[in-house]
Formats: sequence, structure tokens, C-alpha cells
Amino acid sequence: MLFNSYPFLVFLPVVVIGFYVIGGSFKNWSLRWLILSSLFFYGWWSPLNIAIILPSVLLNYMLARLMSRWAGNAELRLRTDLALYAGLAFNLCFLGYFKYKGFFLTTLNDLTGTSIISAATILPLGISFITFQKIAFLFDVRGQRIKSFDFQDYCTFVFFFPQLIAGPIVHYNEILPQFRKPAYRLDWNDIAVGLALFSMGLFKKLIFADSIAPYVSGFYDAAASGDRVALLQAWLAAIGFTLQIYFDFSGYSDMAIGLARLFGIRLPANFNSPLKATSIIDFWTRWHMTLTRFLTAYLYNPMALALTRRRAARSLPGLAGSRTTFGAFVVVLMLPLLVTMSLAGLWHGAGWNFVIFGTLHGIYLTVNHGWRLFRSKSSTDHTRIGRFTAAILVLGSVLFANVFFRSSSIQAAVVLLKGMVGLNGITLPQSVVDRLGTVGGWLEGMGVEPVWWSGYSFTMALSWVVVLLVVALVPPNTLQILAEFEPALGTGSRPTRSAKPTAFVWKPSVPWAFYTGGIAATSLLSLGQPAAFLYWQF
Repeated sequence: MLFNSYPFLVFLPVVVIGFYVIGGSFKNWSLRWLILSSLFFYGWWSPLNIAIILPSVLLNYMLARLMSRWAGNAELRLRTDLALYAGLAFNLCFLGYFKYKGFFLTTLNDLTGTSIISAATILPLGISFITFQKIAFLFDVRGQRIKSFDFQDYCTFVFFFPQLIAGPIVHYNEILPQFRKPAYRLDWNDIAVGLALFSMGLFKKLIFADSIAPYVSGFYDAAASGDRVALLQAWLAAIGFTLQIYFDFSGYSDMAIGLARLFGIRLPANFNSPLKATSIIDFWTRWHMTLTRFLTAYLYNPMALALTRRRAARSLPGLAGSRTTFGAFVVVLMLPLLVTMSLAGLWHGAGWNFVIFGTLHGIYLTVNHGWRLFRSKSSTDHTRIGRFTAAILVLGSVLFANVFFRSSSIQAAVVLLKGMVGLNGITLPQSVVDRLGTVGGWLEGMGVEPVWWSGYSFTMALSWVVVLLVVALVPPNTLQILAEFEPALGTGSRPTRSAKPTAFVWKPSVPWAFYTGGIAATSLLSLGQPAAFLYWQF
């Protein structure tokens, strides 16, 4: 069931009303109502989703119970570790079978010349997000960060529908304490903040992301067909998709956080204006923030720590600020970064184009960390020109990598990249050239080729790119607008500097009610055929 669908607009008020009506007197039954509603939400498209994921959830719960019983007993440490490794192996194999079996078999066929046929496999919704949360839960139990839990608590944590399909990736100790209230009472501030966030997110998805999507798809479909994509069209494709996924994921994150707030729950922030980043490190602290947190805690840090200890055992230096040796930089920082980001790319999709996407970001991060360690003291990083230049470099790097992310194959990505550097020439729709008059003739003389392509589509794509770039880069984001009411965990309870102007500070007032109602009404009128969120496929 999509957040941006008519069935969900019926489902949501029924669940919220039931939660508070039951929760006023019967807290446990209110949680059970929420769990059953979340299972209904998850199985809306196909009950097979539940049939596939439920055994995995049960096995993880049983392993966690065993680990909880053994944790803290030194004599049973080996047994606890074996249970953790068994759970980790099962979850990775479970994810690998359903999401990557076809990719691995295709790669094997290409390398060995075999023709092994892969049977069709149903991909359960949100399998990557659910798997990561289960893995984090096992590690937290092993580390005794989770002391006690029961099956109802565990199901609430795993199945809570606002974050079930595409995150944020939450920790048990972030949300379960919020559910442990004497009773569930309706808080109108929570309802107002939740509806405001949900409405803003729905607007981003339907009006911004879905409006530019058809034009973006046209460029990428042309590249996939092997057609020439010229300079302007290639740049519109790269920038357009970056803006599409930006508003798609930003909209989803707002909606997820807003939905949780309707139940009095604050989820962690997951998206914070990443296109305003002035370094690629800054970008990844703003884009899919809970994924970055997960990868850092459970993949990068363990690798870097193990390599540091190995070097220390051999009396080799580790990272030491500007005095870091090249060998230490490569082994302790660069290698774990490249492995982590390559796997992060593969997590996003089963294809070599996703691996390249992740590896590129690993290279970007390596360069960024190297610059921070070894840059000259006279660096202009903190000047206005320096920050502007850095922001342009970050945006260009993200655009380049996103071409691989969106393209259906490496070959299609190469077509677009060739276009971006001018190797496919420069073209404009014939109708646009004609309307430019003498300027059009001058452009033709400079080598611009008129083609019989829709001038309307070109103009609309260009217009949406300009408008969405301004929206992404200029005003404060939704978390900043609602900062006074702490819309998400870790966002504080005071307006940020960029949210100071009164026009951009949300209040439970009549003007804001009209504004919120207006964008909600505009969004509802645009529902039509709801499109899935891009991150739901991961």
C-alpha cells in the first residue's frame, strides 16, 4: 500500500483512531492493533510478502532471545557469538537469495560462459531495510544495549508501518521507549505536526518528483535504446534524475516521520538538504542519514578498527591527523571506505551499475578525507568562494555517480556521460531553434543541430530543473521549518538559523492550517495513478 494512494487515505485514519480509542484503556491491545494494521499494510499487495518475511522475523527473534539469556555470562560468550554469527549469516543469505540470486547467476554465466537459468523470485517489499534492522537488533542484544524485550515489543519495532518499507533504519532503543507510556492519549500538537509533515512530503512526491519523472525517463530510455543523447539532454537527464530522487526520497522521509508523529512517535531524521552540502562527507551525513549511520557502525568502523589493531600488533602506525603515513591512510581509511561504499551501492540494487555508483562515492570520500588530513594550512575552504566551489564540486560528483544509479546498464550510462562531455554533439528541438530567430541561426552556425524532438518536452524538462534546483537550494527544509516542535529525533526543539524568518517557521495557527490544507488538497487532486517511491524497490 503506497502512502500516496487512495486506499492508504482510508487505512490511515482507521488505524490512528483505533490506536487511540483502544489505547485509552487497553495499552497492550492498542499495540496489537498497530502490529496487525502494519501487517495488513505490508501484505496489501500480496500476502506472500508476509509469508516470506514472517519466518525470518521469528528466527531472528528466537536467536535474540537466546543471546539475551546468554549475554553477560563470560562462560557463554562463545555461544552468544555463534548465535550472532548464525543470525548474521542467515540474514545475509536471506537477502542474497531474494535480491541478488539473479545478479550472481548472470555474473557467473558471463564469467564462465555457462547458461544457468535463474527461476523467478518474488522480492519482498522493503527486504533490505527490514534485514538491516534485524541485524542491528542482534548486534544491540549482543552488546547488551537491549536488556529486555518480548515478542510484542519486537514486532512493534520490526513492523511499525511508517518506517517498514524504506526506513528510516531505526534502533530498538530509539522508538520502543516512546511506546512505553501508561496509556496512549491524543496530543493535538502531535497530530498537527504529523499532518503538516505528511502533507509537505506528499506534495514533494506528487507535485515535484512525479512531475519531472516522465521527462527524465525519456532521456534514460533513449540512452538504453542506444540512441544518441546530446549535451543539453544529457545534462537535463543527470540533473533531472538527481532532483527527482531528491524530492522523492525527501518526500517519503517527511511522510514517514509525519505518520509516526500521528502516533506520538519521533523517528530519527533521515534527510537534511544534501544538495546544500559543501563536501561529500557532509553529503552523506545529510542523505539517507540512518543508512550512513548503519554502514558506519556495523561495517566501516569494525573493519577500520580491526585493521588498526592489526597494524598496532605489527608496530605500524595508524591514523594520526596530518602526520598520517600513506600506508596507514590506504589500509585503515581508504580500503574500508571503498569496501563499505561498494557494498552500499550493491545494497541499492542488484547490478554492476550500482556497484560503480557506490565505488565512485567511496573514491569521493577517500579524496575528501585525504584533503582534510593533508591539505595546506592556507586552504581557502572556509571562504565564501571556497564553499561555493566545494558545493559545485560536490553537486557535479553526485550528478556523475547518479547517472550510473539511474541507468539500466553500464552501456546506457556511458551514452549519457559521453553526451555530458559533448561527444554526442549539441542539439535543440527544431521548434525551439525557429523561435529563437537570428539567435537560432547563430547557434546552428556554431554547430548546434536542430532535431525533430518535442520542443514542449524540452522546455518543460528545463523549467522543472530550474524550479526544483531553486526549491532544493534556497529555502529551509521541512525539518528546519518545524524545528520548534522537534519533528524528528536529534533535530532539537528550537528553530535553526535558516528557519528564523517568520514566513518559514511553522506554527499551529490558522494561516499555517490554510497553507497545509492547500498543499494537501493540491496533492490529493494529483493522485491519479500513484507511482511507487524510488526507495521502495530497495
